Amino acid sequence: MTLVTTEDRGAVRVVTYANPPFGTMTAAGSTEMFEAVSTAVGDGAVRAIVITGGLPGIFIRHYDVGELSVMSDNLAAGAPATSPPPQQPAARRPGFLELTDLIAAADKPVIAAINGLCMGGGFELSLACDLRIAGKDVAAIGLPETRVGIFPGGGGTQRLPRMIGEAKALEIILRGLTVDGPGAGALGIVHEVVGDPLARALEIAAELAGRGAEGLAFAKRLTRAALDRPLSEGLADERASFLAVMRTASAREGLRAGRQPAEIQKA
Repeated sequence: MTLVTTEDRGAVRVVTYANPPFGTMTAAGSTEMFEAVSTAVGDGAVRAIVITGGLPGIFIRHYDVGELSVMSDNLAAGAPATSPPPQQPAARRPGFLELTDLIAAADKPVIAAINGLCMGGGFELSLACDLRIAGKDVAAIGLPETRVGIFPGGGGTQRLPRMIGEAKALEIILRGLTVDGPGAGALGIVHEVVGDPLARALEIAAELAGRGAEGLAFAKRLTRAALDRPLSEGLADERASFLAVMRTASAREGLRAGRQPAEIQKA
């Protein structure tokens, strides 16, 4: 069964995940998502990516607990964390961790349209995205892993504190808390809370798709790296990158079109 579908809306690639009936992320789903996102990243005609859920009321519920339980038993018995079935090659296929790293490092904007339940691995995937748009009626967004004896292992302990600060992140992670869509907006873990998150994500993606690809790629890379290195190193990279992007055709075109202040100020 195919868990991931894609659709192009102009220069925007929509990647939809649907694993009925519960909408959980699995190893197979992670690999499918990785392949879909990787293809979108490598397609020059795609200028922005939107990830959303394909089941009513579910973005990605969380990572499949049954698979995690099997992994736990295998690790306790001394087996590798991932044991591919005999019919599959021994080489490990890209999984959830590779997927989140790919999203975070993509050289184009990736937007999560959170249209339903978004917990655990589902929320961690959204944290790897550049922007998160949540629905007003989303019932649960958060990291409940400590309720089942583990902790967020897909980036949650590292990405959430960078977004909302250590104190609030610790409260959410240690207590295994979830919030609804408006609560997520109040905490700042999503950027907007709207009635139709997919429609709004597509609107923002179309806006970004109309801007210089090189400028956005440099801006994303530099901003994401800002808190992970000394200021002097970041500033040196920014200055060198600024000169590099100024040489591109898209920058020259945009600057010529925006010479008048009134043009620059237009939204």
